[in-house]
Amino acid sequence: MPMTALTGTRLRERRLAAGLRQADLAERAAISPSYLNLIEHNRRNVTPEVLARLAAALGIEPQALAEASAGALLDDLRSAAAALPAAEAEVARAEDFAGRFPGWAALTAALHGRSVALERAVAALNDRLSHDPHLSAALHELLSALAGVRATAAILAETPDLAADWRDRFHRNLYQDSERLAEGAEALVAYLDRSEAAADEGVTAPQDEVELWLAARGWHLPEVEGGDPAALGPELEALASGAARVLARAHVAQVAEDAAALPQPAFAQALAEDGPDPARLAARFGCGLLAAMRRIALLPGAKAGLVTCDASGTLLFRKPADGFALPRFGAACPLWPLYAALGRPGAPVEALVAPPGPDGQVFRCLAFAETRLPLGFAGPELRLAAMLILPDPAPRGTRAVLPVGPTCRICPRGGCPARREPSILGEAAA
Repeated sequence: MPMTALTGTRLRERRLAAGLRQADLAERAAISPSYLNLIEHNRRNVTPEVLARLAAALGIEPQALAEASAGALLDDLRSAAAALPAAEAEVARAEDFAGRFPGWAALTAALHGRSVALERAVAALNDRLSHDPHLSAALHELLSALAGVRATAAILAETPDLAADWRDRFHRNLYQDSERLAEGAEALVAYLDRSEAAADEGVTAPQDEVELWLAARGWHLPEVEGGDPAALGPELEALASGAARVLARAHVAQVAEDAAALPQPAFAQALAEDGPDPARLAARFGCGLLAAMRRIALLPGAKAGLVTCDASGTLLFRKPADGFALPRFGAACPLWPLYAALGRPGAPVEALVAPPGPDGQVFRCLAFAETRLPLGFAGPELRLAAMLILPDPAPRGTRAVLPVGPTCRICPRGGCPARREPSILGEAAA
């Protein structure tokens, strides 16, 4: 079975699409996570036997990993050319290039894929370094211990006539602070360099943990649809943190409520008849718009993305749509229709948006905010907004499209009137 320069890249794409971590796939294929990491980055050859086990673990044919179709390679080459328009690559001759020099063509496509992966890694690292409270606390602990060691060492070095009892006391302090420094450094290294899978997925919060669990299930819970949410008990208990378990139980309860209001067979038929219009579907089933939006996004195989937020603008739920990046931490793009709806509860907001990227992909975003008064008329008003992200297959033409980004810190768009801070990627017209 022939291998190509893109075998590892396609393997990684298939794993991410399946919602699997490197450690999970490595365990299923009976190989080490480090070996899988090298394979995915095209830095280690893979034997046909190992490739067959990896394919079986992903539920696909080995041929899908071993050989790329000509069309896929040409698409990759065109994407690479679109990413660097200044190079003026002869896009019309991509087929000739791939036919005459298949190895160089595969290498070019692989390098483009690696570049895209590195950009995603920069985005994830920025989120982690900027907003991860665990990392911030660990660094503070290290700096505190280091300051103690420095102060004690300075006293010992600059005061040669210290009394013996005081010198002993400072030596004890120095030893204790050095132990604290060593333990803090060890903990920080373990946190940053834990398993390849955890680092690869960037799990740092209960919300991440729950969303990774849902992604691994294709964002669908058939047990709840079948009226047996208790069957999910073992999986919920297997989540690492108590906070994640609380969030997961709340999501299961919400899915059960939505399933009762909009039964899957009837809702799927209504969706086929009316299209992904939350207002029409909500009126048809006599439920809220947000419930209809959740059902559209969470049906089996749904391509739609969904984000929700509270009145503070904090993202509470993030199901991505392919090509529409969602920030893990911090505030999202203020131009998202989600926030326009949050400021106008009860009013539907619709917009065509284009995230940064060389392919010029456009999405149709539908947003709506609901209010409730859990403590009565005199109590505080709570708002919950949701934005449905639908891939828009229609040609752009003359339609007005709003340029948006994920979050200001990693958005490359120049001249944005809503920018809060400079991008670490540098601003460039998109």
